Amino acid sequence: MVAQQAYSVGTDGIRFRRAVRRLSIPLLVVFLLALTLLAVHAAAQDQPPDWQAQVRKYCDAKDWPSAMRMLEQEIVRAPDDLDLKAWRARVLAWSGKLAEAQQEYLAILKISANDPDNWAGLASVYAREGKTAEALRAFDTAVKLDPRRADLRAARARALRDAGRRKEARDEFHEALTLDPKNSDARAGLISLRALPTQELRFGNDTDLFNFAGANRDEWLAWNSRWSQHWNSSIAASSYQRGGVNAGKVLGRITARAARWGALTVGGAVGHDNAVIPKSEAFFDLDRGWRLGGERFLRAVETSYGQHWYWYQAARILTLNGAAIIYFPREWTFTLAATGARSAFSGTGAEWRPSGSARLGFPLGAWREARLSGNIFFAAGTEDFARIDQIGGFASQTYGGGVRLQLTPRQDVTASGSYQRRTQNKTDTYVGLSYGIHF
Repeated sequence: MVAQQAYSVGTDGIRFRRAVRRLSIPLLVVFLLALTLLAVHAAAQDQPPDWQAQVRKYCDAKDWPSAMRMLEQEIVRAPDDLDLKAWRARVLAWSGKLAEAQQEYLAILKISANDPDNWAGLASVYAREGKTAEALRAFDTAVKLDPRRADLRAARARALRDAGRRKEARDEFHEALTLDPKNSDARAGLISLRALPTQELRFGNDTDLFNFAGANRDEWLAWNSRWSQHWNSSIAASSYQRGGVNAGKVLGRITARAARWGALTVGGAVGHDNAVIPKSEAFFDLDRGWRLGGERFLRAVETSYGQHWYWYQAARILTLNGAAIIYFPREWTFTLAATGARSAFSGTGAEWRPSGSARLGFPLGAWREARLSGNIFFAAGTEDFARIDQIGGFASQTYGGGVRLQLTPRQDVTASGSYQRRTQNKTDTYVGLSYGIHF
């Protein structure tokens, strides 16, 4: 009996082990499947939502309308999702809708003011709007919320640099590199803060070749100085050869700049005229610019107005000059200028004569530090658009252009030329060349 019981127990144990072995394979498969599903779910949790990936694609392609449509659809589904609203603010800023982006960031920060990225986004919008003080305050808040972020430090440093606070900007760029030695923005920022040239020595030569007279030649030398962010000055000396007669003059000007009001330039000149150039001159210019920023077709607009008085031996001339410069992306510019010249000669009455010009500027190429740019222009009116001893003497149409080669940040060469058709079948072919040293 005992033997039979032992045999029975042994047989049952063998059967049990066999059953366990038969069940182990399915259980193992189920266990592995469960682990796989958990891993997939965890990975999905780490991936950004589908809408975010699609919005990034649209933004990379600068397809702002599609990005906004997707965000608006998602915001309808989740109206309280601040991440969605933050993305909407970014897209508004990237697409150049700065006022709307500002309002969106401010609305987000009223609800939650603890995200440094939103403060940095608001600061960037302020900076592009020219609101320097507001931008710096927003960057200050972003850095306080996360002082270990090198990218926030570098962004704040750029704002300090743009505000003219160069020492503070340098310290902040260094702090960013301490936190992240590989931060390229901080390294580029430090390079941009290297001492900028404050002086420019430029000299050149101008030649006019006529089909009715001997050539006119001018040689000149100019010293331009930038004393501070707000003050510039220039002094120049010129020598003229006019039909075998030599003349010369000295010109000086000073410019005051203010971020809010623009620039004011005043100056004058005196010369040994020999009856071929003005005995004296006086002038002033007002200049004001507006940055539009963003990805807009128009980046900025600049306007200027000036008056210039010329006193010859036998004539007095006043010119009223106005110009508008439009700045486009990729360094393209378009300039429209108009001049009204009032000529009063001895023994005759005064007479006003108009003229105007249009100029298109564009980049031509870049190689390391070198930059090449060019321009073309057309002008029409009753003076020759720079030869001051000819104002008011004839009607003309002028076609021309020029190039500027920046060899290094401290050297450049400019060349220009034009062909002018005057009344009575007279022509003037002009060639000019100058070289500048910056130090």
